[in-house]
Amino acid sequence: MAMASRKPREREMLFDSVIALVFILVACVDLCDGATVVDVYRLIQYDMSGVPFGSRLASLNHHAASLHFSPHADLSRTVLLIPLRELNMSFVKEYIAESKPLGGLIFLLPRMFSFENKDGLGSNNQDESKELLKNVLAELEQILIHANIPYPVYFAFENDNIDAVLTDIKKNDVTGQPATATTGGYKFVVSAPEPKKIVSPAITNIQGWLAGLKANNDAHQLPTIAIVASYDTFGTAPALSVGSDSNGSGIVALLEVARLFSLLYSNPKTRGQYNLLFGLTSGGPYNYNGTRKWLRSFDQRLRESIDYAICLDSIGSWENELWIHVSKPPENAFIKKILEDFSSVADELGFKVNLKHKKINISNPRVAWEHEQFSRLRVTAATLSELSTAPELLENTGGLVDGRHFVNEVAIVRSVKLIAESLARHIYGHQGKNIQIFADNSNLAVNPSYVRSWLNILSRTPRVAPFFSKDDPFVMALKKELEDHTDEVNLHRDVLDGMFTFYDSTRAKLNIYQVASVTFDLLLLLVLGSYLIVLFSFLVITTRGLDDLISLFRRPPSRKVKTA
Repeated sequence: MAMASRKPREREMLFDSVIALVFILVACVDLCDGATVVDVYRLIQYDMSGVPFGSRLASLNHHAASLHFSPHADLSRTVLLIPLRELNMSFVKEYIAESKPLGGLIFLLPRMFSFENKDGLGSNNQDESKELLKNVLAELEQILIHANIPYPVYFAFENDNIDAVLTDIKKNDVTGQPATATTGGYKFVVSAPEPKKIVSPAITNIQGWLAGLKANNDAHQLPTIAIVASYDTFGTAPALSVGSDSNGSGIVALLEVARLFSLLYSNPKTRGQYNLLFGLTSGGPYNYNGTRKWLRSFDQRLRESIDYAICLDSIGSWENELWIHVSKPPENAFIKKILEDFSSVADELGFKVNLKHKKINISNPRVAWEHEQFSRLRVTAATLSELSTAPELLENTGGLVDGRHFVNEVAIVRSVKLIAESLARHIYGHQGKNIQIFADNSNLAVNPSYVRSWLNILSRTPRVAPFFSKDDPFVMALKKELEDHTDEVNLHRDVLDGMFTFYDSTRAKLNIYQVASVTFDLLLLLVLGSYLIVLFSFLVITTRGLDDLISLFRRPPSRKVKTA
């Protein structure tokens, strides 16, 4: 009896073991594929006057291919992995302009464009290959942000893992067989929710003040000089739009000028008879929307007290000349004074400042320079920039090519010297005198370490305004820094309005799976199944006999036969 009861238990254990083995083997077939996880950054999605632009989808689940795909391949279910170094601009233009079907695009960028890259800091980076890549990427950005793309588009950076994946994909593509469910290959998966509109995106302007000294208890209001810089950016990939030059360089210069004049104004003996107003404004890429709202928040007396405003924009990658852009005629007394002060200081520092006059078309809502928002309210203003002509809308606003690697901090230091000395000559009446208040190696010298540290911070901080929270840590850091050097610092919050609508979902994780072909899986399952059947038959025969094995497959007798 003991032997009889043991045999059923052995059969049950044997059967359970075989079933468990089957499940384990099948699971191994399904899960043995290696996976790589890569950080990816989505192409911006926005509407302008109701017209959609950018990438309209975020989720990916397609097989991957390279630019070596077969000419007759159907790419509607394929993600193309394209290194910037191998980019064929004609191909991109053709597929986007003709709306050819694609599963998705992933552009692979060199490490030098990553804001985490620290190689070559402080150099001019005039290497031809770097400049060529920069020009290619700049052209690609302009194509992508002005197109309506109905599939996901992402950017990633080169690394050892994704480079190895790309090499394998190229090998497969060279054979002429695209990656499919039947042929295998690599599968790219991005699990991301459907992008949603950002409702009432906030913009925040930061204002600081250094009060001048009234002479002999003069009751009249002191004149004011405003130093202004827009701090936010717009780029192809919002999560990578750090804008080291545009307008990180302007922010750094403003903070250093504020620091220098705070030293002068802290002593009544050296405090000038001018108020200094410092403004870090938001909404710059969007017709300087924040600047307009900030100016309209001024009371009439403050606005009328402004002698002139100097707006700082892109002053971090120039060599021999800068430009002063104005809206009022060069014959205007204040414009003449600005040009004289800046030109005389520039001559002493060994470079040139040029004047560019451009009238404002009031009927045109496009605002090319920040000073134009002042001019529209009849306040004299000028923009200091390395750019000789006004950029087009959404151009030169801190895209992928505007990283730390291409900004020269020495140029920013020279810009600060120019601004600080020019303002000091106007404030203290030293026009035409070769007097350096902010001389090198003095207590009032420009601090290159301060410039470098803030430039590094800005070059690691994406600053696309619609994606800032109400009390964003970066905005609070700017406010605190301005509080260290100026008085009456306050925030002016508003909502970005106008023709722009933005969508969230700016970064994600790309999961890369190496998948075997279905044919291989079926063949493997067939071999495993045959092996298991033979194993099961052998075990049954050795433990119970051939008759028991045959009885398992024999058709049971019908009830009628049993009754008979």
